[in-house]
Amino acid sequence: MNIGIFTDTFFPQISGVATSIKTMEKELTKRGHNVYIFTTSDPQADLVAEQGKVFRFSSIPFVFFPERRIAMAGTQKVARLIKRLEIDVIHTHTEFSMGLIGKKMAKKFDLPVLHTYHTMYEDYLHYIGKGKLIGQGVVQKLSRAFCESMDTVIVPTKKVQLSLRRYGVNNHIRIIPTGTEFKSFQPDRFDKTVLAKTKAELGILPEDKVVVSVGRVAQEKGIDIIVRAFPSVLEEVPNAKLLIVGDGPARADLEELVFTEGISKSVIFAGEQNWETIGRFYQLGDVFVSASTSETQGMTYIEAMASGIPVIAKADRSNENLILNWKTGRSFRRDWELPEVVCDMLQQTEVAKRLATNALQHIGSFSAERFGANLEQLYMETCENYGWIDGQRTYEPLDQYTVSNYVLSIPAAVLQKRDKKVRKYHE
Repeated sequence: MNIGIFTDTFFPQISGVATSIKTMEKELTKRGHNVYIFTTSDPQADLVAEQGKVFRFSSIPFVFFPERRIAMAGTQKVARLIKRLEIDVIHTHTEFSMGLIGKKMAKKFDLPVLHTYHTMYEDYLHYIGKGKLIGQGVVQKLSRAFCESMDTVIVPTKKVQLSLRRYGVNNHIRIIPTGTEFKSFQPDRFDKTVLAKTKAELGILPEDKVVVSVGRVAQEKGIDIIVRAFPSVLEEVPNAKLLIVGDGPARADLEELVFTEGISKSVIFAGEQNWETIGRFYQLGDVFVSASTSETQGMTYIEAMASGIPVIAKADRSNENLILNWKTGRSFRRDWELPEVVCDMLQQTEVAKRLATNALQHIGSFSAERFGANLEQLYMETCENYGWIDGQRTYEPLDQYTVSNYVLSIPAAVLQKRDKKVRKYHE
């Protein structure tokens, strides 16, 4: 199968979306499929290494979110590539520039089109006119319009599915958690001498207890909650260090907050790190902490679990089946609870070790291999529903051949939309 992935975000940009697509590309390729990435230009991209697999289109930084880019043109070039590569199915990962192009190409060439809804935009409105230009109602309408035009919508958690239903999305929605390549984070693949050297370079002493936070340094991630909690942690654990790994628009404000709280000597900003080496930074931590409630899944939680360190997270629908309190990690609901939970994990080492062990056993369903298999199955089902029989496009009306039980669960409106496409083809 030839699969076209359309995204505004891809490596070398560092984000959960880019990581998800890279994992998807790798696993589907292992399963014998050809995966082609259609994305925006990036000055840091390795065009030689990407040749033949990644196709980039002229873009500019998004005015409200300069870390991300928006494609300026490329429809004709994409159309030529769709034909040359004989794309069978289109999978969009953005509701903006490249996503709109992917949607247009699916309609033009009558191809099955799926969409993964990655971002809870309601939590990001503060980037646009400080939340005064666009309200939640606009986000809901735009999200509904885009998702309703898809054959299937993929979401990573029940939280996102319920949000889309609340927006009025009636299409079939499949929950497929993004997978993680566990072996990239296993402790035994990291040289202890290298880890000790990294600690020394960061100013972390061998006897220090390290609380690590990994991810984009932004307002919606709630890192300020962790910083405000840290003076209380230091009262109980004076040799604690807070290691913040990542970069983003909130870094300057956080550095000022650290100074105001008087904990500059105990907080370390490690900056943005390459995904290939990010596993090393998890290994520096005795415990991982996140106070974010804007996650759609929380990939960093799974990476921390795969790294063998206990996880503390603010309770949220995105992690309710992942962070089982006192079983696979610790959760907190109110910000004032965080210092006590952190101190418990730093001081009760046997409990922390038991939670980390339980977590490692719990995350099997979040493996990269399972992710690839689930996507492959959904692609096959979508193509079958679209008029494929035994791997060939026949464009027979849906009621003229036997379909799977999965098809029977699709809303009637969706089946009618697909039958309309079939009739249009025969005309």
